[in-house]
Amino acid sequence: MVLLSAGAVIAVREGRVSGLLPERSWGPWTDGGIEGWSTHVRVNGWGDAAEADIHLGKAEDLTLRAYGKTASVTSTMDPTVFTLTPDGRLTARRLSAP
Repeated sequence: MVLLSAGAVIAVREGRVSGLLPERSWGPWTDGGIEGWSTHVRVNGWGDAAEADIHLGKAEDLTLRAYGKTASVTSTMDPTVFTLTPDGRLTARRLSAP
């Protein structure tokens, strides 16, 4: 949707976009672990947004951003699928070896 006001154009977007969430609206990083990986998750106070940094030692780093919808990523080194929901819930599922 675009609104016109006194000759100016103002764009209004639906949903969350990373550039539109000010740093002060994010909660603190919460440290944890899942399936042998270290995790750091934070949730946006405005709602519908979460971010996760996932690390397997110094071998692999993954980043997930769930802005208004669930995000997932699969590790290429250790076959694990990570899923992050916009409310900050991070889950992991190991894939069976081929």
